[in-house]
Order: sequence, then C-alpha cells, then structure tokens
Amino acid sequence: MEKNNSRRGFIEKSLVGGAFAFTALPGLLSGKDRLTSSITRESGKRLGPKVDKVLRSYPENMVWGYFGADVPPKLTVKEGEIVEIHTVSTSGVPREDPESFFKENNLAYDDHAKELVEIIKNVPPEPSGIRGHMLTGPVFIEGAMPGDSIEIRIHDVILRSEYGVNHVRPGREDIPQEIKNSESFVYKYNKKRTSAELLPGVEIPLKPFMGVMALSPPPETGRVSSIPPDFFGGNLDLKHLIKGTTLTLPVSVEGGLFTTGDAHGAQGNGEVSGTAIETSMILVAEFVIHKKTISMPLAETPDHFIVFGLNPDLDEAMKQALAESIRFIHEHLGFSYEEAMSISSTAVDFEITQVVDRTEGVHGMIPKSIFTNRTFDYWYSS
Repeated sequence: MEKNNSRRGFIEKSLVGGAFAFTALPGLLSGKDRLTSSITRESGKRLGPKVDKVLRSYPENMVWGYFGADVPPKLTVKEGEIVEIHTVSTSGVPREDPESFFKENNLAYDDHAKELVEIIKNVPPEPSGIRGHMLTGPVFIEGAMPGDSIEIRIHDVILRSEYGVNHVRPGREDIPQEIKNSESFVYKYNKKRTSAELLPGVEIPLKPFMGVMALSPPPETGRVSSIPPDFFGGNLDLKHLIKGTTLTLPVSVEGGLFTTGDAHGAQGNGEVSGTAIETSMILVAEFVIHKKTISMPLAETPDHFIVFGLNPDLDEAMKQALAESIRFIHEHLGFSYEEAMSISSTAVDFEITQVVDRTEGVHGMIPKSIFTNRTFDYWYSS
C-alpha cells in the first residue's frame, strides 16, 4: 500500500498546467491523443517537434538486459507519430545502496536520481541469468510485419542528468598490462551540457547518442542479451547516430518491438575501455515502415550512408562491412560490383565502431558528396 501511495505522489508531481505525460500500455492511447513532453514543461516552451506519445522510465516499463519476442510492449504507436522515450543509466550505481552513489560523488539527489533508485530497487534481472543494459520498452509499431524494415528517425537525443560515468577495468586480453586497477570516473557536465569534465583541463565535447536501439530478434531465438549487437540492431554503439540521423533495422516480429537504452554522452570509436560516458537520456524518435527486406542495419546522416559489419572476429567484421558497402553501392546507386569495390577503396572510410561487446563492429562511411550526378532527399535539416 505504501508503494502505491508513493507512486501516486510521484504521478501528482508530474501534473503541470493540467497536462499529464504518462506511460501508456498498448492500445491505451489512440492516434488522436497528445502527450505533453516533460522537456517542454521544464523549459516552459516547446522544443523540437510536437510529441505524440511518451514512454517514461518507470520500473514497469524497463527491461534489464535482454531482447525477446515474448517481451510485452509498453507502448503502441502509429507510423509517423513522434514518441519520446526516457532512458536511464545505472552504470556505477550500486544495487545494494544506490543512494550512496549520489552522496559520494556530490551529485544532486533530484527527481532523476530518485527515479533511477526506484528502477534499481524494483526491476528484476532476467530469471535465466541473461545480463545486459537497463532498457526502456518495447514499443509496438502498428503495421510493421516480419520481412519489413523500420526506419528510426532520431529527432533528438537529450541529456537527462548532470553527469555520466566511465569505467576502466583490467583483465581483458586487449587491455594493456599497465592498467592494473578498476576505477570509475564520474564526468560532470557544464551548465549548457556541451562538455563533460574529467579533471580540470580535460573537457570532452558532448555528442549524445543511444548506444542501444533494437528491434526484437526472431521468436525462435528466445531471449538474448543486449550486450552483443546483431542484425536486428541492439548494442551497435555507433557514435554517428546523433540528432538528425536515421537507423533502419529489419523486422522479425509483428510490431517490430523497439527497445532502447545505453545512452552515451560521448564516445570514441572503439569504446576501448568497455564503456563510454554512460548517462541517462531521452530519445525523441519517429518510426517509418518500409515494405522492403534488409539483412543488416543501415544508417544514414545528412552527409553519409553507413553500413555495418558485425562478427566476434574483427577481421570478419571488416570483411562484412566491405561486402555491405559494395552491395549498397551496387544495389542502391547502380554501379557494377567492380566499380563499387573501387569506390569503397578510394572514398569509403571504414571505422572500428567498438571492440568490447563480444560481437565486434566495423562501419563504413559512404559519402553522399562524391556522387555528383545524384541528389539525395533527406528528412532532416538543421
């Protein structure tokens, strides 16, 4: 009973000017419903696109560490609706005494901190022992069917907290032997949230993005950990997926079942310590259904197409990224395979996405500017 009273108090505090943004179960909201963004309420004015629906990071809307076709959706949206999805990072916060983290690091015990503590105390781990990230979702996209692909348009990614956490741990084969101690570093953001300070004189520009964006794997795979990325997305850790970019993923189950989390304030290609600046963030996204089958994730920015290679072996991941680059340039841009190979060698930058997630990642950056006889329509303009 006490917990219900606490929940009621928390909900009542969310009422501002009669507008209440709440988490909806599937089918609870119709297409005509409008939910007020929490970002709008805090600032007193609307920022960015008008939000149709909001999925809050309450314990009942969280999934700890896995994807699966049997995970019930927490929100249903129509194609083209703008949805605001709140995520949290539990990185560095102890499960036994989560409140101590904020006191020890001189961080405000604010509404975000209280929400985070409630999640840590109330979201159970997956019974079989699968472990991974604290995620929000899934979201059911009406009309999406197996064999389709879903384009996730990233309208915004907004930092929720005043800090992020990075971890350094010895023991992996690829970690230099000079790294002998486990240590966690709390990066505190400046007032404008444009940079994060590790130590005086060390400021990292903030370029927030979601590390995990996934659709459900096929039903026959069962539940899988959120740590290794796969063809359905997941822990891609692609630093280029910032505001104004797109990720397209293949649909394996009805509704797609989109889940997100593992927000990063900033990350270098490789994510070599195993973590970025792990933080809490809000994803503002729109889903567009394409009646076209794809086999691997595909990303797009105003300036590039981005293809992926994913494999436990980095060499094999590179081979796959090259194959995807050649295939894309051939199938989508109309060049022969040999011409596509030449273009991949002379113009495409292949970068290491990450080398720490069991399945390693390479991505190929295909610049639009080199195709001078083509124009590419794009949904976003800054």
